[in-house]
Amino acid sequence: MDNELFDYSPIVDRAPMHWPGDARVAFYVGLNVEHYQVDRPSTSIFAGTAGLAPDPLNYGWRDYGPRVGFWRVLETLDRHGIRASVLLNSDVAEHNPQIIAAGLARDWAWLAHGKNNSIFQADMSVDEERAYLTEVVQTIEKATGRKPQGWMGPALTQTFRTPELLTELGLSYALDWTNDDQPYQTKVPGLLNLPYSVELNDINLFVSKSTTGPDFVQIVTDQLDQLYADSATSGRVMALALHPFVIGQAFRSKYLDQALEYVVNHPGVWLTTSDEIAAHYSGASGLAESARSEDDQVG
Repeated sequence: MDNELFDYSPIVDRAPMHWPGDARVAFYVGLNVEHYQVDRPSTSIFAGTAGLAPDPLNYGWRDYGPRVGFWRVLETLDRHGIRASVLLNSDVAEHNPQIIAAGLARDWAWLAHGKNNSIFQADMSVDEERAYLTEVVQTIEKATGRKPQGWMGPALTQTFRTPELLTELGLSYALDWTNDDQPYQTKVPGLLNLPYSVELNDINLFVSKSTTGPDFVQIVTDQLDQLYADSATSGRVMALALHPFVIGQAFRSKYLDQALEYVVNHPGVWLTTSDEIAAHYSGASGLAESARSEDDQVG
């Protein structure tokens, strides 16, 4: 079947996009704060035990994130004045409320990221998925005091009805389709897709590809330099996807610090959140549409 969620739009054919303060690259950290069920397989560092229940090796590796890794990453983000865009499993509200309290104290952005990262909604019926999404959104709103505006599915999963169901709940953007360096309007009215990355992502870099710390710094540097060059006439988005149980390991901490040091001192970078990117893009698009309508009326 053909893809009916969005149109093909080559980046070279679009009207120029501009960020606040004449910035050229909008940078955000997508911080995955997740909960995993102890009796279900999930992201693993060692496949040999991944199917066991319980699986102390892999579960313990993941559980390092909320217990230790998150707090190390928190210090690094604070040091560089970066507010996270938190991809939040709603189960975290019950199991790790201290993490939500820390983010609230820093005015972080909160995106819905499913109930936990052990359950995907890909095979749910429409009614099942509507109930599931409603519970996730309401739980996060209660825990953070604000309704999430953004969505990313666990393991970036969706059904063909997910976009419409998200707009029913009042969400305005999603990150699941990692196919662009700019936001764009999907065919679902009111729903944007924002850039995220499965490549500039600590799980794929460190776990899947065994990237070294110095190589990670170079990759972040190269990504920003190229996007900055690309953005001479139209803005770009750079998303850095992080998981506390990966980047929060002690021996990787200094490399995240070095990478962020380069980002925050690079000219033309807007240090922001995914919420602010979506809001700015929607506002700018609305102004452009109004201007086109006025021009048509004058003509």
